Amino acid sequence: MGPSGKDEKAAAMAGRANIPTNSSALIAIIADEDTVTGFLLAGVGNVDLRKKTNYLIVDNKTTVKQIEDAFKEFTAREDIAIVLISQYVANMIRFLVDGYNKPVPAILEIPSKDHPYDPAHDSVLSRVRYLFSAESVASDRR
Repeated sequence: MGPSGKDEKAAAMAGRANIPTNSSALIAIIADEDTVTGFLLAGVGNVDLRKKTNYLIVDNKTTVKQIEDAFKEFTAREDIAIVLISQYVANMIRFLVDGYNKPVPAILEIPSKDHPYDPAHDSVLSRVRYLFSAESVASDRR
């Protein structure tokens, strides 16, 4: 067992998620064309040997089923560390986004040009608020 095998075993024993440490960790994007294009120009895009991409461009022809399928695929892939999703797109599949509870890949909701960011709908922010409210209740009991 090499050094990475020991790290994987230690992470598993500690109950932590195994975060890929090699250079193959990707960022996936589910958003409108302008947002995806910006990230692709920044070098985030990837196409593997099976012609699978790490992005989905959502427009008025994209079905909710296609968005759900892309979200499920990206969150199941071991080479993806972060999934960026436009908040208005996340609202279309809110039940999947809110039901996702694994640490890796992390799901981050981002604003888009045509849809302003609404912190009331952000799943990560709502979880943080919940944790802090639960923590404050627990500290009041002490």
